[in-house]
Amino acid sequence: MWRQGARAIRRSFRGYSAAARRQIEDEGDWRFAPEWWEPESGGLNVFQQHSSHGNGLVSVVAHPSSRPAPEQWPAIERSLQQRYVEIHPESDPSTQLSILGYQWRVLRFNNITRQSTAKVMAAYRKSDPGSLYVMQQPHCLAVPCKFLSLFVIRSASIHVLEIDPVVVSASIQAMGFPVCEVKDMSGGSFRLIDSPNQDLWQGIQERLCLYISDAEDFILGNDNLYDLVFIDAYDGDDIFPHKLWDPDGPFLKSLADRLHPDHGTAVVNLHADSDILAPETDYFHHFESILPMGKYVSQVCRAYKRHVGLAYKVSVPWLCNISLVACRRGGGGGRGLALSPDRNFLLNSLVAKSSLVESVLDLPFPCLQYIKTGFAFID
Repeated sequence: MWRQGARAIRRSFRGYSAAARRQIEDEGDWRFAPEWWEPESGGLNVFQQHSSHGNGLVSVVAHPSSRPAPEQWPAIERSLQQRYVEIHPESDPSTQLSILGYQWRVLRFNNITRQSTAKVMAAYRKSDPGSLYVMQQPHCLAVPCKFLSLFVIRSASIHVLEIDPVVVSASIQAMGFPVCEVKDMSGGSFRLIDSPNQDLWQGIQERLCLYISDAEDFILGNDNLYDLVFIDAYDGDDIFPHKLWDPDGPFLKSLADRLHPDHGTAVVNLHADSDILAPETDYFHHFESILPMGKYVSQVCRAYKRHVGLAYKVSVPWLCNISLVACRRGGGGGRGLALSPDRNFLLNSLVAKSSLVESVLDLPFPCLQYIKTGFAFID
């Protein structure tokens, strides 16, 4: 599929070399969002298939990316060539890879909800014009319906869980997700498609294992212990399944047991369920850093706090999203047994350590602004 469509895709990429903007260190900076959020062009549909798991029409839309600027491509190409030769020592040392261009890729359900966004680079070997490599770019890896910062996967072993095979196919074929081992709960292991993309991932795909399974079945059916669990489970109707936050259901009870007792953490993406002022109103700027929680989101937060332990939320106002974080603490978390720490002490410690976290993890954004806007403990 990739080889047959390489020439057509190559033609579409050549038109995507917009003039470089002023220097911004992080190419994923939100200031680039107009290129993919609601661009005038409407984008190019590169994947479309109906889901049989409640996600409706799954599609991936491509939009032009202005960065990196074309004058930066030669240096990137040399780096790609060096990486390719290291991975394939038997190949011709003079093998040349040429960049076709960069695009934003947006995975959507029913042409409405944006499930994930990634920047991809397309390149090919000059000795084989039919070859095509599509690879996601820093600083994020967009796994099916989710994002993982690259600092998380540099040395970690990661299990990715997705219930919908169509979403997995879209992620690999159109979002540049590396081809990795795919398993189902019966123990079967397979690869959905063959792709040369893994050639340039430098072994990252070897630390990824993708399971096609229902989240509750997966948690109940394994005894792995996890340091960090990301949960983003909205369907095509923008609904977060009740069984994933039912305080009396088996999922949360089992999740607490699957988190490391000393530091295990669950991070949950939630969509706001409270009305907020429209951007055009005079008072919107006073509330842009505040995202109220309605009854539904509050119930989800309290359920995770009850079973996991210490919990807090951070708002993402412009996206109307809330990141819920629930942590085990020294064996005392979960089942409502967590100690009640001094909140001022915790908040002050968080602020004091923010610069250290930025430095150690080499983050492309400052932590402090996220602490100042929309941070709150869950009661």
